[in-house]
Amino acid sequence: MTNALSELLATRDWLLADGATGTTLFNMGLQSGDAPEFWNFEHRDRITALYQGAVDAGSDLFLTNTFGGNASRLKLHGGEGQVHEINKAAAEIAREVVDKSGRKVVVAGSVGPTGDIMVPMGSLTHESAVEMFHEQAEGLKAGGADVLWCETISAAEEFKAAAEAFALAGMPWCGTMSFDTAGRTMMGLTSAEMVKMVNKLPNPPLAFGANCGVGASDLLRTVLGFGAAGPDQPMIAKGNAGIPKYVDGHIHYDGTPDLMADYACLARDSGATIIGGCCGTTPDHLRAMREALETRPKGDAPTLENIAAALGGFSSESDGTDGTGPTRAPRRGRRRV
Repeated sequence: MTNALSELLATRDWLLADGATGTTLFNMGLQSGDAPEFWNFEHRDRITALYQGAVDAGSDLFLTNTFGGNASRLKLHGGEGQVHEINKAAAEIAREVVDKSGRKVVVAGSVGPTGDIMVPMGSLTHESAVEMFHEQAEGLKAGGADVLWCETISAAEEFKAAAEAFALAGMPWCGTMSFDTAGRTMMGLTSAEMVKMVNKLPNPPLAFGANCGVGASDLLRTVLGFGAAGPDQPMIAKGNAGIPKYVDGHIHYDGTPDLMADYACLARDSGATIIGGCCGTTPDHLRAMREALETRPKGDAPTLENIAAALGGFSSESDGTDGTGPTRAPRRGRRRV
């Protein structure tokens, strides 16, 4: 079965993904605590501008404004009955932007975590998670998404539920997890364990990888961990633009376009095929990343020392793939990012 993403992957050595949805929408006036998914109805022009910014910066694919578009998260805002129409609207706006772009750009339907903890630690059952993800997937499919894009997942069980739901929807998909706890996901999964899980899925993703997390250095260490485990699919790297800092009442990510350009090339050299940014990544960052990927020759896989020298140190001594526990790295002065 062919699809827009598979076609691009067959002809390109790397693809540029998009940047931060939340950062961009906050810059457009979204208030903390508000559900950005309602903007697919209330501020269609701003969501169009969000997507257009990624396309104009050179992205080959971008994610829809539906990260929290499942029933569990929307229930917090009284929108649990609007799952299908919210997701459909977001994908329709994206489809319009792509159809006017004059080039092949992939619409990736963003599917974030439910926000609930799965049994036995929590109350969310596998069946309920599949149902929620399936409902969201059908809305994105109806709106014209090319692929589904599960992101920022911490639990293996939730990742598997999303995979099952996407099979029910008959949609190709990609999936990323967030390794933000001393090299592991919040639920303790290492990069090597994710590869084992992905390789065993009956409905495997077109590509898999990591997004968000701590900083770009940690994320690239995770990508190297993926590669060492022998994955069957292309790898995704979507790192944050530097480290978040509280400035004048707002969260500011201090990674410059030059730093993200270095990160993009290091991600490619580490083995990632789909490269983008997460929190803090703006169109200015994406333009710098695109130019660097186009003009700088591919190099050998970087060492951890290479990564730390270019992007700053790691948040922990180990990423867990060596069997050690999640211990933090000792402080050695100010982190360079």
